[in-house]
Amino acid sequence: MKQVLQDVTGTLRVVEVAAPALRRGGVLVQTSHSVVSAGTERQTIALARKNLIGKALSRPDLVRQVLQKARAEGVGEAARQAQARLARPIPLGYSSAGIAAEIGPGVEGIRAGDRVACSGLGFASHAEVVSVPRNMLAVVPDEVSLEDAAFGGVGAIALHGIRMGEVELGSRAVVIGLGLLGLITVQLLRAAGCHVFGTDLREEKVKLALDLGAEGGAVAGEDVAGAVRAFTAGHGADVVLIAASTSSAGPLALAAEVARDRARVVAVGAIRLDAPRRTFYEKELHLVVPRSSGPGIDDDRYETKGVDYPIAYARWTHARNLDEFLRLLAEGKVSVSRLITHRFPLADAPRAYDTLAADGSVIGLVFTYPAARPPEAVPIRLAPSTAAPARDVVGVGLIGAGLFATGTLLPVLRAIPGVRLRGVATATGVTGRVQGERFGFEYATTEARRILDDDQIDAVIIATRHDLHASLTAEALVRGKAVLVEKPLAISPADLEIVLNAWRRAPGRLMVGFNRRFAPLAVEAKRLLQGRAGPALVHCRVNVGPLPSGSWLLDPEEGGGVAVGEMGHFIDLIQYFCDSRPISVQAAALRPGDPVTDILATIVLADGSLGSVLYTVKGDKALERERIEMFKGGTACVIDNFRRLQTAQGGRTRTIRRGGVDRGHRAELEAFIDALRGGRRLPVDLNDYLATTLATFAIGEALSAQTAVPIVLPAADGPRT
Repeated sequence: MKQVLQDVTGTLRVVEVAAPALRRGGVLVQTSHSVVSAGTERQTIALARKNLIGKALSRPDLVRQVLQKARAEGVGEAARQAQARLARPIPLGYSSAGIAAEIGPGVEGIRAGDRVACSGLGFASHAEVVSVPRNMLAVVPDEVSLEDAAFGGVGAIALHGIRMGEVELGSRAVVIGLGLLGLITVQLLRAAGCHVFGTDLREEKVKLALDLGAEGGAVAGEDVAGAVRAFTAGHGADVVLIAASTSSAGPLALAAEVARDRARVVAVGAIRLDAPRRTFYEKELHLVVPRSSGPGIDDDRYETKGVDYPIAYARWTHARNLDEFLRLLAEGKVSVSRLITHRFPLADAPRAYDTLAADGSVIGLVFTYPAARPPEAVPIRLAPSTAAPARDVVGVGLIGAGLFATGTLLPVLRAIPGVRLRGVATATGVTGRVQGERFGFEYATTEARRILDDDQIDAVIIATRHDLHASLTAEALVRGKAVLVEKPLAISPADLEIVLNAWRRAPGRLMVGFNRRFAPLAVEAKRLLQGRAGPALVHCRVNVGPLPSGSWLLDPEEGGGVAVGEMGHFIDLIQYFCDSRPISVQAAALRPGDPVTDILATIVLADGSLGSVLYTVKGDKALERERIEMFKGGTACVIDNFRRLQTAQGGRTRTIRRGGVDRGHRAELEAFIDALRGGRRLPVDLNDYLATTLATFAIGEALSAQTAVPIVLPAADGPRT
């Protein structure tokens, strides 16, 4: 299928990508029309086309993050991660309509063949087929054309902005900016019984607002404030809605000037929020910045998991606003057909965006699509296939190409001799296309099974979200693949049993991405500790800094939570240093039951060694993220963020420094590939992975039981050749 794609330079292309796969709770929609949000997309393209200095001036917050990472982890690591972020494709569009083609499990109220309006950034993209969660779409009434319904996402934003303005019957409302969003807002305000005044830089847009129901208007540059005073009998506006999109603070200053005392100013459009304090203070104005189209937006539980908000607590969610806008279209209280100034076939998208950039008269720009055809998730060929690869070349397939894979794994993997990057599977076709081309894969797909079924792939690397690790690992093992799955191996005992059952009956081989045991400084520290008498003490302090409460990592069903999703790295490292497996775990938390919490876990190992892991979100990221302290038989070692190793032995100290952070990813991948090429045993025993995984489960049990939890390993083989 075809989709509009923008890269980091702002270059726009219509590219062939794999159609998205059907997901639980989602619908595959064959797009008939999609709407360009002139203000939002014009700003997105303008930012992308700026040079690095321009981007830095536009986003100083991101520059601070990069500098902080450079100080903590080295310039090289900061540069790699920044490049990975910059290389991410930018899908454009958030408002479209089409025909529901396939319905995912758990979806109610939608049937195949229904006409639907789609919304949401990353969902309702300018693409021939889109995958849209249930809460981000609505059935289109019979009276509404699909072209008009494609404006639903924009209309829901306008509707939510008006609700945030708390307008009443008879309110005097001023709309600043009469583009697509502003002209829809004018009509919605009239439908709500308000008296509307509109202003814009262009005279023809002011005239169109008057035709659509505004009772007053003025062109910017005229005496807008005086006109509003006359319009409101000298009182000023009850509510001012800013629908402009500009880097200027001018619209906000004008809003403050025309508003009455204690009025509400609603910044719906993307403007510079430098409020004139004196005016806001003297009038005691209320400034509101709506969150797009209503409650639920930017909440992953609502958007992708289908968890609705109770109507008693959130009367107008995103989906309810979308439904209501479509109803207003059906009743003729809002017209969008008069706002359409340009139509382009999707194939002409670059020309359409050139028009958008050059022509200030653009209001409604609609992409049209060819006749619907059944969506097919066929692989996209990116490079010629190797007809007869050498016997010692390992064909690699990657499932999941997020920031970790593209910023950490793939830059290393493509530099290892004897690796053939065969196929990459991603949730979206755009990501697969862009990252596949960037790193030299032969094809991209949105179906993981194509990677698993490819007989030219010897090894599968799994870097998806955590909830998919166990099932994909089991399927790959059953198909005889070698597997390197990122941590965690499993997020529940049931998932772990799935992997074990596959392992016992399948010929595949398995490594888990507990990479820190491969870090050069960790290897050196272990060399110093080996041969020292007695058990060891190992303490790991992990200073991650504040975590966003909505992070998927904290979702027990998707990320497994902090203990399972993150602390396994350090339990594995303790095992590595002690050459012994954990037999029991105790744990305490500052806020038990809170997924965003600080945890202290104590691990007892079979040889009498003790380990502890302090995982804290209360620190500051300016302090190094990880500090490992080891004590055994008169030797002490301290690793600071895998950049520096300090040792003390026999009354003498020594310090080893590295230019940047090295957490062992390169050595881990090299060990995996070398073992496969040479037919050697994998470097880590499966029982080590099982012990680590069970220990992470035990942390949760120990927090609940407030007592030590024993760890009992199930029967499993060791590494396979």
